[in-house]
Amino acid sequence: MAEGADILDFTGEQFRRLDARFDKQDVEDLETRMRLSSIDDHLAGMMMSVAGINPRLDRMEERLGRVERRLDLTDVG
Repeated sequence: MAEGADILDFTGEQFRRLDARFDKQDVEDLETRMRLSSIDDHLAGMMMSVAGINPRLDRMEERLGRVERRLDLTDVG
């Protein structure tokens, strides 16, 4: 009977170790999801910034074109 108790103790210890590893993995998964969410938010903000820059560049290009035309700096042809 002592051998059966040893087997049960051993098996119980293995399950406790597995449970601890699963708990640790759950925490790591949660941290990973939080970091990915943060990266996603940051990327969305950067895309919004770029979207705001494009119209400004278009307006600057139009203004530069007008300046070049007034100063006769445009290429003919």
